[in-house]
Amino acid sequence: SSWCLTATVEIGRIVLINRGENAGKIAAVVDVIDQNRVLLDGPESGVKRAAYNFKSLSLTDLVIAFPFSARTRIVAKAWKAADVNEKWGQTAWAKKLAARAKRATLTDFQRFVVQVNK
Repeated sequence: SSWCLTATVEIGRIVLINRGENAGKIAAVVDVIDQNRVLLDGPESGVKRAAYNFKSLSLTDLVIAFPFSARTRIVAKAWKAADVNEKWGQTAWAKKLAARAKRATLTDFQRFVVQVNK
């Protein structure tokens, strides 16, 4: 089987943060600092503008358009125009994360009911 890279690091790429206080949230790449770090901003998802290591990020297929090193309000405007939260919510990846989070909050009896209903 051949493996093909579909998402590249670029300005406007939407990423999922995997580690830290913002784990599970999405943000947009604003600027590439060096080969290990990137500047992220997620004005509509609650992620404050900060530098993140590539190792703690997962690239998504979503991209929005804005100039590099854009201010937060410009990123927010592009985010709303592209309807990123809605598009992210429709992806299988986001649905899987939501299902996993919901499953984690179930009580013992609720897990039993789910098992019986399978």
